[in-house]
Amino acid sequence: MRTGLSFSGGKDSTFALYRLKEQGISAACLITTIWKENGETVAHGEKLERLKQQANQLGIPLELVVTDFESYTTDYKQKLMELKHIYKLEAIAYGDIYLEGHRKWGEELAKSVDLKSLYPLWTDQDKAIQLLYDFVASGFKSRVIKVDEEKLPKEWVGREVDMNFIRDIQTYDVCPLGESGEYHTHVYDGPIFYSKSHRSEG
Repeated sequence: MRTGLSFSGGKDSTFALYRLKEQGISAACLITTIWKENGETVAHGEKLERLKQQANQLGIPLELVVTDFESYTTDYKQKLMELKHIYKLEAIAYGDIYLEGHRKWGEELAKSVDLKSLYPLWTDQDKAIQLLYDFVASGFKSRVIKVDEEKLPKEWVGREVDMNFIRDIQTYDVCPLGESGEYHTHVYDGPIFYSKSHRSEG
């Protein structure tokens, strides 16, 4: 099934790609939303250059939805229609975990352009910690690039997501996966990455 993947460069969308591959589903393209105003990613405020490096290391084309807050859904739908034709897409996949509102939006967007919607990470909220364990145990390397300072220490920016991170985040009253925006990550290595001599670790 030819699939587009909604991609932020963080652990959830990267792990979703990994799970898709496990299911024999190939991602034909990565789809990233960026703000018209500054060219940074909508999800994490990432610099576009780092996303391009990731896409190169993953060996998958990166496609951009250039948008603003007011026209986000309309812009995404229009771009998805174009990508459906270019890549012969049958589905779009998302890295959402358990937030029903996010899933409803994604399903409605997919349906509006006659695509199936896939959620390879979807699970119950109380199983989120196991998903984080699985991500780290699978060999992915990522760092925290942004935190909600009302929920987590600002000093966590730059921290490696590893077993120590998993231990420490459980002492806070937050989703261990940061599903509500408690923190965001950048993945710089893992079992599905290529061009290993040119990894982006910055």
